Amino acid sequence: MKVRDAGMTIGKLPTGAKNCITDVGSVMVGHVTLDYSLDKEGKEYACTGVTAILPHGGNLFKEKVTAASYVINGFGKTTGLVQLNELGVLESPIMLTNTFGVPAVTQGTLEYMLAESPEIGETTGTINIVVGECNDSYLNSIRLFPVKPEHAIEAIKIASCDQVAEGAVGAGKGMICFGYKGGIGLSSRIVEDYTVGCLVLSNFGKKEELQRLRYSADDGLSETSDGSIIIVLATDAPLSDRQLQRVAKRCGIGLGRTGSHFSHGSGDIVIAFSTAQKVAHFSEEMVETRTQLREDHLIMNQLFTAASEAAEEAILNSLSQAATTKGRLGRIVNHLNFYKEE
Repeated sequence: MKVRDAGMTIGKLPTGAKNCITDVGSVMVGHVTLDYSLDKEGKEYACTGVTAILPHGGNLFKEKVTAASYVINGFGKTTGLVQLNELGVLESPIMLTNTFGVPAVTQGTLEYMLAESPEIGETTGTINIVVGECNDSYLNSIRLFPVKPEHAIEAIKIASCDQVAEGAVGAGKGMICFGYKGGIGLSSRIVEDYTVGCLVLSNFGKKEELQRLRYSADDGLSETSDGSIIIVLATDAPLSDRQLQRVAKRCGIGLGRTGSHFSHGSGDIVIAFSTAQKVAHFSEEMVETRTQLREDHLIMNQLFTAASEAAEEAILNSLSQAATTKGRLGRIVNHLNFYKEE
């Protein structure tokens, strides 16, 4: 169940209808989950997956969206963020997977995008693929590379605007958060006429660091690695790439409220985009016009609040929605039991 079903309300802003990143109109999400033994003894196990986030259902290379990223702590192995921040546009799905799955997911996504636009690398430039990762090696046999390029392609193809599954699904299948089962979490906020949606891949923190909650503390792992989190923030508010980066920074507030202190070995990275306007790849025009919100309008502070609230609640949902999971070497990570306060 979501944390709201356990009687917890995070923040003051209202959520979208689905309390999900797909509350932002055109956004689509697809999961491919790998959950099977890799040997006869069952010691090696595929406990991982791929998650694809698409800003819209059209050709993302030909119709880019404004985007930015913000690195809270840089212990991560992402692809594509250098160009994303240089040009301020996203031209591929945002793909999430495990650390050693990044090359395969990059290849699969590239193959999909090349098939969509044969002109890439021929009559026009190359394409910037964006992939984020967290390390799921406690439960997943990461050294055996269970994630393949075809899994990335499948995740893109099955993406939809429907309610998105949370917890131990897709890229979140093998992730651990605060010593409990983590993974994919979602939330959204409404700010006047605009929506802010958040999807997290949570894989950070130790059991004793979890703050602000009453929960059953049995069977959590006291000692895990520093871990990581990828936060994907979507909005239909007309923001420039610089403004998106400002909003993305506020996700760190929500992350900190859950108990994270951005550990030395934690890759805490936010990728943000706006669906408000599409940027054409092909154009003969020298000048282009885009609309953006005024910097000094009250709505900017509301968007900052929305980002922090949605990130916090998405992280808690990644815990509340995740089922107890068995992985390699017979290891088991239990779900966190949320319950109403007396």
